[in-house]
Amino acid sequence: MTTQANTSAGVKEGDSAPEFTLPSFPAGEVKLSEFRAKKNVILAFYPKDDTPGCTKEMCAFSEDLTKFEDANTIVFGVSCDHVDSHQKFSGKYNLKQKLLADKDGNIGRKFGTMVDGKATSSRMLFVIDKNGKVRKVINGMPNNEELLTFVKTLG
Repeated sequence: MTTQANTSAGVKEGDSAPEFTLPSFPAGEVKLSEFRAKKNVILAFYPKDDTPGCTKEMCAFSEDLTKFEDANTIVFGVSCDHVDSHQKFSGKYNLKQKLLADKDGNIGRKFGTMVDGKATSSRMLFVIDKNGKVRKVINGMPNNEELLTFVKTLG
């Protein structure tokens, strides 16, 4: 189900996306600034590797990754799991997108996806344009067809 986020905490549509650097699987680190003026970015925060809903969401992104790339958009899955967990999860389902390890939830807190008292992120998605502006926020499971239609309008 796709719903527009309407929260008072965290990042809202029209805000500048907080800068971050996170470890990633399969290798290295990802800096949001690397994509400025080059690509749109989808950050798909999800609660935990290898759970039913998260598996469904990440597998759907993996299946449609070429379509997103054709729309000049890069997709990242983000959770509080460690890179080792991402490696097992990605290998088990042959995921094609990079998975980012927000181990301490610091980036999730900046974006407003962390729930007090929990060590996992809520399922939220942020579409960030090439200028670093958050153009869409979705709570819950995204619809890839709707997302593709939207990111194509961003150029």
